[in-house]
Amino acid sequence: MTARVKANKAAALADAIDRETLGRGSIAGDEYLRDMAAARQDADGRVRWIEVCFCSTPLAEERPYWEEYFELERVQDAHARSRCRDLNGTDAWACVDCDCTARLETHLASKGHPFKP
Repeated sequence: MTARVKANKAAALADAIDRETLGRGSIAGDEYLRDMAAARQDADGRVRWIEVCFCSTPLAEERPYWEEYFELERVQDAHARSRCRDLNGTDAWACVDCDCTARLETHLASKGHPFKP
């Protein structure tokens, strides 16, 4: 995911992270906090993170929670959806421990600097 913090939302986002209320009420639970802990910020202000999502339509459930604080610029699948073991039915919940997620997170960790709203 690539996004920019909305104008005047940085303090509210920082508060939601500090109070651990980011994403409260979502089926994704603590994933929002994990995402922000691993998020990276580019020199131009863009924030990038890896979102593990099991929705058939990407971010169908999570989008409203993210859009409260961010302007989403890019939502991209880790690889072709036809190769996703969760989506093609060969391995339910495969994305939790998928090597493509781990590879992307390792690559992302070398970019920019840790995100702090």
